[in-house]
Amino acid sequence: MATMESLIGLINKIQRACTVLGDHGGQGMSLWEALPSVAVVGGQSSGKSSVLESVVGRDFLPRGSGIVTRRPLVLQLHKTESGSEYAEFLHAPKKRFSDFASVRKEIADETDRITGKTKQISNIPIHLSIYSPNVVNLTLIDLPGLTKVAVEGQSDSIVEDIENMVRSYVEKPNCIILAITPANQDIATSDAIKLAREVDPTGERTFGVLTKLDLMDKGTNAVDVLEGRAYRLQHPWVGIVNRSQADINKNVDMIVARRKECEYFETSPDYGHLANKMGSEYLAKLLSKHLELVIRQRIPSIIALINKTIDELNAELDRIGRPIAADGGAQLYMILELCRAFDRVFKEHLDGGRPGGDRIYGVFDNQLPAALKKLPFDRHLSLKNVQKVVTQADGYQPHLIAPEQGYRRLIDGSISYFKGPAEASVDAVHFVLKELVRKSIAETEELKRFPTLQNDIATAANEALERFREESRKTVLRLVEMESSYLTVDFFRKLHMESEKKPEKNANSSGPNNDLFNDNYLRRIGSNVNGYIGMVCDTLKNTIPKAVVYCQVREAKRSLLSNFYAQVGRREKERLGAMLDEDPQLMERRTQIAKRLELYKSARDEIDAVAWK
Repeated sequence: MATMESLIGLINKIQRACTVLGDHGGQGMSLWEALPSVAVVGGQSSGKSSVLESVVGRDFLPRGSGIVTRRPLVLQLHKTESGSEYAEFLHAPKKRFSDFASVRKEIADETDRITGKTKQISNIPIHLSIYSPNVVNLTLIDLPGLTKVAVEGQSDSIVEDIENMVRSYVEKPNCIILAITPANQDIATSDAIKLAREVDPTGERTFGVLTKLDLMDKGTNAVDVLEGRAYRLQHPWVGIVNRSQADINKNVDMIVARRKECEYFETSPDYGHLANKMGSEYLAKLLSKHLELVIRQRIPSIIALINKTIDELNAELDRIGRPIAADGGAQLYMILELCRAFDRVFKEHLDGGRPGGDRIYGVFDNQLPAALKKLPFDRHLSLKNVQKVVTQADGYQPHLIAPEQGYRRLIDGSISYFKGPAEASVDAVHFVLKELVRKSIAETEELKRFPTLQNDIATAANEALERFREESRKTVLRLVEMESSYLTVDFFRKLHMESEKKPEKNANSSGPNNDLFNDNYLRRIGSNVNGYIGMVCDTLKNTIPKAVVYCQVREAKRSLLSNFYAQVGRREKERLGAMLDEDPQLMERRTQIAKRLELYKSARDEIDAVAWK
């Protein structure tokens, strides 16, 4: 069975580790906030500091007017069997303080280190551990005293800032509230009780402490409060008699003050019947016992939070990537794996697994046919231009039967118009492929941590696409030129055979020269050429997409990074490391996650090391 010492010591260890990693609450559900704690709350001059010193049995807290406690003080008390008393600070782990006046100075200096020589506050806690045979195992968090008015040197928001800080601690369901109220003040106006009532309306987490009982007006007492009639809590009220200012000025020993406190209650006609449940020693034991009980109750939920957070942190590390190996071979392997990951995403875009590849089909199904329809064949095959081309082709000797040279010139001129749409298709597909490269790099999760490698892959991929575009342009232009270099003679033979089968409409035409400027004759030439160009257009409408896909899309799928792989394989280790240079913010994020993961694993191990019942 776990002892009180092991339970509270366990929480102390985890709290200290949390603080080292910057986890001190106020940032959503964290391990710090899941740990049970005792927060000491009270207004200024409520005797809060005196209560803490009475519990410890030492004079160690800074004193003065105004706001003295300007940072949370996590006070961890460790009971020792014997030996001297000493203190240690988390921010100075190798230094022991046996002089408690030095502890007071160190608290003040460490407060100023964060807040400066101002009267401002900070939520970054100071961790102080005190080892003594005169304490019980207990952890208390001393918070700045609640105030109603800002003093000179403080911002106008200081009242609200202090309340928000205190509230951020006490509103957590795992926080035990130690509400300090002076007995010579009306309980209804107590700042501590008012705040405790707001965050813990049932009083299940609140312990009431009544100070300055010895300073009440003669003939009055606080029995109604201490016995729970004036304000009821789930836990008993505890009365405290602190050292008087005269005792403080005379440096009366705290152990002596404890004895005087016990004598006061034992001999008091008002509080004698409550003496065994009054005083700072009883308060410390009561809180220690209750804290142990709360820790036992919360352990299962703390373990669940730790396991859940470990899983989340591991998943986050997997998402942003684990640390990079220093070995050159491992770096080369990692670069190639990252390139393959990009290549997979790129191919998914092309093959339909991700959007974007369909835009290539859109080039062939919409853009190319639309461009072909806009070609100026009507102007090129107008009667005037047909006559001009045929006449120029004949030269000084007019054609005898059919204007073959004129036909060829008209066809060559028409086919040359196809070069524009062919090259435009190449460029359009090139643009789509470049955009898919950009999207694929952005969507490759593994690459996000390596901006330099992203740029290298983008540069290499775009260079490859430029080569593919150039080869594709040459190929589609060859297709167009092939149509000019060898005409399909069967098309014209069929025209001739069809004309012979028709009635002798042309009987009066003894020869072509008689109709050289006849509109019907020129119109028939233009019609024949237009029919042939239509056949060529249908052919190119099918062959241009084939050439573009073969030269650009197919090659992009097969060998987009082939040259890059060859270059990487020849690079030195230093250059490989430079390629895996990461975003500094991402590196810092991974470091923070790794530290938090180490904290949570350590906390889990600490809990596992304790035997639970």
